[in-house]
Amino acid sequence: MSTALELVPKRKRGAGEPCCEPVVYPDVERAQASRMAAVAKALGDPIRLQLVDLLRKHAGKVCVCELVPLFDVSQPTLSHHLKKLRTAGIVDSERQGLWAYYYVRPDALQELATWLS
Repeated sequence: MSTALELVPKRKRGAGEPCCEPVVYPDVERAQASRMAAVAKALGDPIRLQLVDLLRKHAGKVCVCELVPLFDVSQPTLSHHLKKLRTAGIVDSERQGLWAYYYVRPDALQELATWLS
């Protein structure tokens, strides 16, 4: 089965004239894309991804002192990663005395998960 193609000579486009019509348009609005990008960026580090995985599996709040031995990084580095996750809205914490207890916010990953599925 052969298809006949019509050959048309090239012509120069005028200034501001589109080369072709878009095939599809994005369903994600700019604000929603910014929120999801912040979450994806925070999850883009292996340690942060492991932290979220660990906190999701835990049945409550986890003390930072319990997290430090599980990773091959110093406590300040681990706190830095937890801060990035908090800034992105993925995890939250409560202070009790000297220690901070972390947990995953239940709805934090829902928007990204819904879009990915």
